[in-house]
Amino acid sequence: MNQDVALNLRLLCSYYKSISDVTQRLGISRSQFNRYLSGRHRPAANTLRRICEFFDVAEYELQLPHEQFQQLVQHSPRQDSLVSGQPELEHLKMLMDKSSPELDKYLGYYFEYYYSMSNPGKVLKSLVCFSKVEDKILYQRTERLVEAGEQNQQVCHCKYLGVAHFLSDRIFMTDYESLTVNEITQTILYPTFKNRIHWLHGLRMGVSSNDERMPCSARVSMEFLGQEISLRKALAECGFYAPDDPVLEPSLLEMINNQGHNEHWQFRAK
Repeated sequence: MNQDVALNLRLLCSYYKSISDVTQRLGISRSQFNRYLSGRHRPAANTLRRICEFFDVAEYELQLPHEQFQQLVQHSPRQDSLVSGQPELEHLKMLMDKSSPELDKYLGYYFEYYYSMSNPGKVLKSLVCFSKVEDKILYQRTERLVEAGEQNQQVCHCKYLGVAHFLSDRIFMTDYESLTVNEITQTILYPTFKNRIHWLHGLRMGVSSNDERMPCSARVSMEFLGQEISLRKALAECGFYAPDDPVLEPSLLEMINNQGHNEHWQFRAK
C-alpha cells in the first residue's frame, strides 16, 4: 500500500513545477516528503490529511492501486485544480475553453505579407503553418531574412512558435521567437465567412529585430496555400521584396499599406 501511495503522490506532483514547489506549499520538508515518495514511510494521519486537502483528493483515493488512481485523475475535472500551483496555466486553459472550434477550418499553410519592422520599405513574405495538437491550435511562422531572388547570400532564419484562439469572431495569434527567445508578437485577424479560405487580414504588433528594437505595428495579410504543399518550394519564395516587385499584386500592397491619411484615432486593420 505504501508503494501505491508513493506512486500516486509522484503522479500528483507531476502537475506542478517541481517537488520543491509542492513541499514549500505544503510546509513539509523535502527530505521528509522524499521518504513518502520512495515508499519507505507512510504519512501520519494528520500529514496525510494535509496532503489530500492540498491535492484535492480523498484519503481512500490516494491509497488506491496506482493504475486505478491514474485513470481517476486523468478523467476527473479535479485535474483542473492541480494547476493551481501554476496560475498562468489557469489563464491559458480559460482561453482554450472559450476558443471556438471554428478555428479548425483554418488549419494549413499560409504565405504571410507585411512591411518589415527591421528592414523599412521592404515587404517580408513568410510561411505560417497552423496545426492541431490534441485540442489546441498551434502554429509556426518561419521567416527567411534574405533579399528575394538574389543568389549566394547568407540566409538568416527566424522561427516563431505560438498558439491561436478564436474569440468573438476574431483570430488571436500569440507567439515568441524560439531561437533567441527575445520577443513576443501578437497578430489579430479578421476571419473569413466564406466557405473557401483565400485571404485573412489584420494587424501585427511586435518589435524590430535590429539593434533599434523599436515596438511596431503593421497591417498584415495571409494567403491560404492549402494543407499539403512543397515546403522547400514555399520557403524558397520567402524573403524581402521591394514594393515594386511584379510578384506582389497591387491589391495586396493596398491591403498592407501603412501610409496615408488615417481618419481614425487608432491605427486600424483594413
